[in-house]
Amino acid sequence: MDDDARPQSLRYGRAALAVSFFAQGALFALLVTRIPAIQDRYGISDGLLPVFLAAVPILAGLGSVATEQLVKRLRPSVVLRWVQPVVALVLVGLGAGSSMWVAGVTLALFGVCVGGLDASMNMLGVSLQREYGRSIMLGFHAAYSLGGIIGASLAWSGAHWHVSLVALYGPAVLVLIPLTLVASRWYRDAFDAPAGTDTGQAAQQETQPVVMRLLMPLCLVMAFAYIGDSTVSNWSAKYLQDTLHSSEQLSTVPYAVYMVTTLLGRSVGDFGVRRFGAVAVVRLGTVVAMAGFAVVAVAPGAWVGMLGFTLLGFGLCVIVPQTFAAAGRLFPGASDTAIARLNVFNYVGFLVGSPLVGALGDAWSYRGAMLVPMVLVGLTLHYARSFGAESAGYGVGHERPSTVDVG
Repeated sequence: MDDDARPQSLRYGRAALAVSFFAQGALFALLVTRIPAIQDRYGISDGLLPVFLAAVPILAGLGSVATEQLVKRLRPSVVLRWVQPVVALVLVGLGAGSSMWVAGVTLALFGVCVGGLDASMNMLGVSLQREYGRSIMLGFHAAYSLGGIIGASLAWSGAHWHVSLVALYGPAVLVLIPLTLVASRWYRDAFDAPAGTDTGQAAQQETQPVVMRLLMPLCLVMAFAYIGDSTVSNWSAKYLQDTLHSSEQLSTVPYAVYMVTTLLGRSVGDFGVRRFGAVAVVRLGTVVAMAGFAVVAVAPGAWVGMLGFTLLGFGLCVIVPQTFAAAGRLFPGASDTAIARLNVFNYVGFLVGSPLVGALGDAWSYRGAMLVPMVLVGLTLHYARSFGAESAGYGVGHERPSTVDVG
């Protein structure tokens, strides 16, 4: 079915959710790219900084678990509508404070709220995809990547012009909060589908138990993907500068290139899923990501290393959105619960990835350390069948691997 033929409320719901993903990408980038400035502002020692940073994903995991219970009483759209402005306001509070306790409280609130935000966004994305009857999840995550690029660019400008954190965060939040609140008017829950549709029945019943034994392959894939992602975000600059002997300026480029390639890959990824099916797209993405890590590990110089990080962007970008989508297909009668539990492993991978590569790099070599996320991401090939539509309860009228675009 052509998009123009779909109900207006459905198309508006898709656009509104894309706005939310965009805003979250920008907010998260504004935080993580200014960690050094936050450390300086609060006088956080190098020894204490990892404790603060580790607390954020741990609390985000708890926030995701809490959201699983919360959406049994409130619609995911309600959770998302109000938790996203809180995340933005917390960021401003972090930029405005000066006492160590302010840093602790704001980062803790940021972690808990981000867990609820990520879970509720992807709940709505999965239910919208089910109602659309074709792959659209990669498009939402492309909006997140675009927001991340803009947020990182704003953060770079702030650092370059020595703009204070509150002066950087304040105007961004003044734009993003009204934008998301206006967009939230058109959020569309599974409950909003017509009563006779597959989506409406699944949402109304919500009686299907989530069997962790069946969900666990997707949980592992999620963790592996974020181990790979955190390796790029935390170690690409250091690797290029210290191991491949690039200049300081050039060492900042790989992460920017990685973000751009995730945007490009996600922008076209839904077409690949419609054409070839999720299993084929995930397998291809996994192979490309493994090739990227291999190129990084053996790169003789900085430019070849950047080629490896470019491949990583194109490869890893498809895995996470398709993992959320696969969980929704696997448990169509309890997709919100499945998404909340799966989302926890997002933070497990983020928490494990950076320390793992750092410890291996110090004890062995950073070239060798790059092979570990390569192997872990490669295990996705073993679990690729979990992404299959036929065995995952996609439901009547939903896409299956085909030689034509059923959308």
